[in-house]
Amino acid sequence: MSDLVITRTQGPVGIIQFNRPEQLNALNATVAQAVIAAAQAFDSNPSIGCIVLTGSPKAFAAGADISEMAGMNAAEIARLDYFAEWQQFVDVKTPKIAAVNGYALGGGCEVMMMCDFAIAGENAKFGQPEIKLGVIAGIGGTQRMTRLIGRSRSMEMHLTGRMMGAQEALQAGLIARVVADDDVVTDAIKTATTIAGYSRPALRMVRETVMRAEELSLQDGLLHERRVFHALFGSEDQTEGMAAFLEKRKPAFTAR
Repeated sequence: MSDLVITRTQGPVGIIQFNRPEQLNALNATVAQAVIAAAQAFDSNPSIGCIVLTGSPKAFAAGADISEMAGMNAAEIARLDYFAEWQQFVDVKTPKIAAVNGYALGGGCEVMMMCDFAIAGENAKFGQPEIKLGVIAGIGGTQRMTRLIGRSRSMEMHLTGRMMGAQEALQAGLIARVVADDDVVTDAIKTATTIAGYSRPALRMVRETVMRAEELSLQDGLLHERRVFHALFGSEDQTEGMAAFLEKRKPAFTAR
Protein backbone atom coordinates (compact mmCIF):
# COMPACT_ATOMS: atom_id res chain seq x y z
CA MET A 1 0.00 0.00 0.00
CA SER A 2 1.34 3.44 -0.95
CA ASP A 3 2.21 5.91 1.80
CA LEU A 4 0.19 8.47 -0.21
CA VAL A 5 -2.87 7.23 1.65
CA ILE A 6 -3.34 6.23 5.27
CA THR A 7 -5.85 3.54 6.22
CA ARG A 8 -7.24 2.54 9.58
CA THR A 9 -10.37 1.05 11.08
CA GLN A 10 -12.62 2.25 13.86
CA GLY A 11 -15.04 -0.49 14.80
CA PRO A 12 -16.98 -1.44 11.66
CA VAL A 13 -15.75 1.63 9.74
CA GLY A 14 -12.85 1.63 7.31
CA ILE A 15 -11.12 5.02 7.00
CA ILE A 16 -9.04 6.08 3.98
CA GLN A 17 -7.12 9.35 4.20
CA PHE A 18 -5.33 11.12 1.36
CA ASN A 19 -1.78 11.78 2.53
CA ARG A 20 -0.15 14.39 0.29
CA PRO A 21 -0.74 17.46 2.47
CA GLU A 22 2.05 19.54 0.91
CA GLN A 23 0.43 19.03 -2.53
CA LEU A 24 -3.06 19.62 -1.07
CA ASN A 25 -3.70 15.93 -1.72
CA ALA A 26 -3.45 16.27 -5.49
CA LEU A 27 -4.48 13.05 -7.21
CA ASN A 28 -2.04 11.10 -9.36
CA ALA A 29 -2.07 7.53 -10.65
CA THR A 30 -0.36 6.17 -7.54
CA VAL A 31 -2.89 7.84 -5.27
CA ALA A 32 -5.73 6.44 -7.37
CA GLN A 33 -4.32 2.92 -7.18
CA ALA A 34 -3.82 3.19 -3.42
CA VAL A 35 -7.33 4.52 -2.74
CA ILE A 36 -8.89 1.86 -4.95
CA ALA A 37 -6.86 -0.94 -3.34
CA ALA A 38 -7.79 0.27 0.15
CA ALA A 39 -11.47 0.55 -0.71
CA GLN A 40 -11.50 -2.90 -2.31
CA ALA A 41 -9.79 -4.39 0.74
CA PHE A 42 -12.41 -2.88 3.04
CA ASP A 43 -15.15 -4.03 0.65
CA SER A 44 -13.98 -7.63 0.94
CA ASN A 45 -13.69 -7.44 4.75
CA PRO A 46 -16.94 -8.71 6.32
CA SER A 47 -16.28 -6.74 9.51
CA ILE A 48 -16.40 -3.41 7.63
CA GLY A 49 -19.86 -1.98 6.97
CA CYS A 50 -19.04 1.54 5.80
CA ILE A 51 -16.06 3.47 4.42
CA VAL A 52 -15.05 7.08 5.15
CA LEU A 53 -12.78 8.88 2.67
CA THR A 54 -11.12 12.05 3.93
CA GLY A 55 -8.14 14.34 3.46
CA SER A 56 -6.42 17.00 5.56
CA PRO A 57 -7.71 20.15 7.27
CA LYS A 58 -6.65 22.27 4.27
CA ALA A 59 -7.82 19.99 1.48
CA PHE A 60 -9.88 16.91 0.85
CA ALA A 61 -8.16 16.89 -2.55
CA ALA A 62 -7.44 20.05 -4.52
CA GLY A 63 -7.52 18.37 -7.93
CA ALA A 64 -5.56 16.09 -10.20
CA ASP A 65 -1.77 16.29 -10.22
CA ILE A 66 -1.15 18.55 -13.23
CA SER A 67 2.58 17.75 -13.27
CA GLU A 68 1.78 14.11 -14.07
CA MET A 69 -0.34 14.84 -17.14
CA ALA A 70 0.95 18.16 -18.51
CA GLY A 71 3.44 16.53 -20.87
CA MET A 72 1.05 13.96 -22.32
CA ASN A 73 -0.39 14.22 -25.82
CA ALA A 74 -3.85 13.12 -26.95
CA ALA A 75 -2.69 9.73 -28.23
CA GLU A 76 -0.84 8.89 -25.02
CA ILE A 77 -3.59 9.94 -22.63
CA ALA A 78 -6.16 8.04 -24.70
CA ARG A 79 -3.95 4.93 -24.82
CA LEU A 80 -3.71 5.00 -21.04
CA ASP A 81 -7.47 5.61 -20.80
CA TYR A 82 -6.47 8.14 -18.19
CA PHE A 83 -8.74 8.27 -15.10
CA ALA A 84 -10.68 5.12 -16.13
CA GLU A 85 -9.38 3.23 -13.08
CA TRP A 86 -11.56 5.35 -10.78
CA GLN A 87 -14.57 3.29 -11.91
CA GLN A 88 -13.21 0.55 -9.66
CA PHE A 89 -13.73 2.87 -6.68
CA VAL A 90 -17.30 3.58 -7.81
CA ASP A 91 -17.91 -0.17 -8.08
CA VAL A 92 -17.09 -0.77 -4.40
CA LYS A 93 -20.40 -1.93 -2.91
CA THR A 94 -19.79 -0.92 0.71
CA PRO A 95 -21.36 2.51 1.44
CA LYS A 96 -18.84 5.34 1.12
CA ILE A 97 -18.95 8.73 2.87
CA ALA A 98 -16.71 11.65 1.87
CA ALA A 99 -15.61 13.73 4.88
CA VAL A 100 -14.54 17.05 3.37
CA ASN A 101 -12.46 19.83 4.87
CA GLY A 102 -10.89 22.60 2.81
CA TYR A 103 -10.68 22.29 -0.95
CA ALA A 104 -12.51 19.65 -2.98
CA LEU A 105 -11.68 20.88 -6.46
CA GLY A 106 -11.44 19.25 -9.88
CA GLY A 107 -10.63 15.58 -9.38
CA GLY A 108 -11.13 16.00 -5.66
CA CYS A 109 -14.70 17.15 -6.17
CA GLU A 110 -15.24 14.32 -8.65
CA VAL A 111 -13.98 11.66 -6.23
CA MET A 112 -16.18 13.17 -3.52
CA MET A 113 -19.17 12.78 -5.85
CA MET A 114 -18.26 9.09 -6.39
CA CYS A 115 -19.01 8.56 -2.70
CA ASP A 116 -22.61 7.95 -1.66
CA PHE A 117 -22.80 11.29 0.10
CA ALA A 118 -20.56 13.95 1.63
CA ILE A 119 -20.31 15.65 5.01
CA ALA A 120 -18.39 18.92 4.83
CA GLY A 121 -16.87 21.50 7.12
CA GLU A 122 -18.14 25.06 7.23
CA ASN A 123 -15.12 26.34 5.30
CA ALA A 124 -15.04 23.67 2.61
CA LYS A 125 -14.83 24.81 -1.02
CA PHE A 126 -16.00 22.93 -4.10
CA GLY A 127 -15.49 23.43 -7.81
CA GLN A 128 -14.52 22.16 -11.24
CA PRO A 129 -11.86 24.64 -12.40
CA GLU A 130 -10.58 22.58 -15.35
CA ILE A 131 -11.72 25.26 -17.81
CA LYS A 132 -8.89 27.44 -16.51
CA LEU A 133 -6.42 24.83 -17.79
CA GLY A 134 -7.97 24.52 -21.24
CA VAL A 135 -9.60 21.14 -20.52
CA ILE A 136 -12.77 19.79 -18.96
CA ALA A 137 -13.51 17.49 -16.03
CA GLY A 138 -12.42 13.95 -16.79
CA ILE A 139 -13.47 11.80 -13.83
CA GLY A 140 -17.21 12.33 -14.11
CA GLY A 141 -17.59 15.95 -13.06
CA THR A 142 -19.85 17.06 -15.91
CA GLN A 143 -22.07 14.02 -15.44
CA ARG A 144 -22.33 13.54 -11.68
CA MET A 145 -22.53 17.22 -10.81
CA THR A 146 -25.31 17.75 -13.33
CA ARG A 147 -27.29 14.88 -11.82
CA LEU A 148 -26.76 16.22 -8.32
CA ILE A 149 -27.38 19.96 -8.74
CA GLY A 150 -29.07 20.34 -12.14
CA ARG A 151 -27.98 21.44 -15.59
CA SER A 152 -28.05 25.21 -15.12
CA ARG A 153 -26.00 25.35 -11.93
CA SER A 154 -23.60 22.63 -13.11
CA MET A 155 -23.09 24.42 -16.42
CA GLU A 156 -22.26 27.65 -14.60
CA MET A 157 -19.76 25.90 -12.33
CA HIS A 158 -17.97 24.22 -15.24
CA LEU A 159 -17.97 27.25 -17.54
CA THR A 160 -16.73 29.73 -14.95
CA GLY A 161 -14.51 27.48 -12.83
CA ARG A 162 -15.64 29.29 -9.71
CA MET A 163 -15.65 27.78 -6.22
CA MET A 164 -18.81 27.05 -4.25
CA GLY A 165 -18.89 27.38 -0.47
CA ALA A 166 -20.26 24.76 1.89
CA GLN A 167 -23.64 26.38 2.50
CA GLU A 168 -24.26 26.89 -1.20
CA ALA A 169 -23.19 23.30 -1.87
CA LEU A 170 -25.64 22.10 0.78
CA GLN A 171 -28.47 24.17 -0.65
CA ALA A 172 -27.68 22.95 -4.15
CA GLY A 173 -27.67 19.28 -3.14
CA LEU A 174 -23.98 18.66 -3.81
CA ILE A 175 -23.39 17.58 -0.20
CA ALA A 176 -25.61 16.12 2.51
CA ARG A 177 -24.61 18.02 5.64
CA VAL A 178 -22.41 20.85 6.94
CA VAL A 179 -20.78 20.64 10.37
CA ALA A 180 -18.03 22.52 12.19
CA ASP A 181 -14.63 22.00 10.55
CA ASP A 182 -13.23 20.20 13.61
CA ASP A 183 -16.18 17.80 13.68
CA VAL A 184 -16.16 16.59 10.07
CA VAL A 185 -14.29 13.31 10.44
CA THR A 186 -15.84 12.51 13.82
CA ASP A 187 -19.32 13.12 12.46
CA ALA A 188 -18.62 11.06 9.35
CA ILE A 189 -17.32 8.12 11.41
CA LYS A 190 -20.33 8.35 13.74
CA THR A 191 -22.66 8.33 10.73
CA ALA A 192 -20.72 5.47 9.14
CA THR A 193 -20.97 3.46 12.36
CA THR A 194 -24.74 3.88 12.33
CA ILE A 195 -24.90 2.73 8.72
CA ALA A 196 -22.61 -0.23 9.40
CA GLY A 197 -25.01 -1.44 12.09
CA TYR A 198 -27.77 -2.16 9.58
CA SER A 199 -28.33 -5.19 7.36
CA ARG A 200 -25.53 -5.43 4.77
CA PRO A 201 -27.78 -6.89 2.04
CA ALA A 202 -30.29 -4.09 2.58
CA LEU A 203 -27.56 -1.44 2.52
CA ARG A 204 -26.26 -2.70 -0.81
CA MET A 205 -29.75 -2.73 -2.27
CA VAL A 206 -30.40 0.82 -1.03
CA ARG A 207 -27.28 1.98 -2.86
CA GLU A 208 -28.15 0.16 -6.06
CA THR A 209 -31.77 1.29 -6.08
CA VAL A 210 -31.04 4.96 -5.35
CA MET A 211 -28.39 5.04 -8.07
CA ARG A 212 -30.82 3.45 -10.53
CA ALA A 213 -33.09 6.46 -9.98
CA GLU A 214 -30.61 8.54 -11.99
CA GLU A 215 -30.80 6.17 -14.96
CA LEU A 216 -34.34 4.78 -15.14
CA SER A 217 -37.72 6.31 -15.89
CA LEU A 218 -39.95 6.79 -12.86
CA GLN A 219 -42.08 3.75 -13.71
CA ASP A 220 -39.05 1.52 -14.32
CA GLY A 221 -37.44 2.78 -11.12
CA LEU A 222 -40.57 2.09 -9.09
CA LEU A 223 -40.76 -1.43 -10.48
CA HIS A 224 -37.07 -2.05 -9.71
CA GLU A 225 -37.53 -0.76 -6.15
CA ARG A 226 -40.58 -2.97 -5.62
CA ARG A 227 -38.79 -6.08 -6.89
CA VAL A 228 -35.80 -5.40 -4.63
CA PHE A 229 -38.17 -4.92 -1.68
CA HIS A 230 -39.76 -8.28 -2.48
CA ALA A 231 -36.38 -10.00 -2.85
CA LEU A 232 -35.17 -8.84 0.57
CA PHE A 233 -37.92 -10.90 2.16
CA GLY A 234 -35.68 -13.84 1.33
CA SER A 235 -33.00 -12.62 3.74
CA GLU A 236 -32.52 -13.65 7.34
CA ASP A 237 -31.91 -10.00 8.21
CA GLN A 238 -35.45 -9.07 7.10
CA THR A 239 -36.90 -11.75 9.37
CA GLU A 240 -34.71 -10.63 12.27
CA GLY A 241 -35.33 -6.93 11.71
CA MET A 242 -39.09 -7.21 11.71
CA ALA A 243 -39.13 -9.65 14.62
CA ALA A 244 -36.93 -7.29 16.65
CA PHE A 245 -39.27 -4.38 15.87
CA LEU A 246 -42.32 -6.32 17.05
CA GLU A 247 -40.47 -7.55 20.15
CA LYS A 248 -39.18 -4.03 20.90
CA ARG A 249 -35.51 -5.00 20.91
CA LYS A 250 -32.41 -4.16 18.92
CA PRO A 251 -31.99 -6.42 15.85
CA ALA A 252 -28.96 -8.69 15.57
CA PHE A 253 -28.22 -8.55 11.85
CA THR A 254 -25.95 -11.24 10.40
CA ALA A 255 -25.57 -10.02 6.79
CA ARG A 256 -27.54 -13.03 5.57
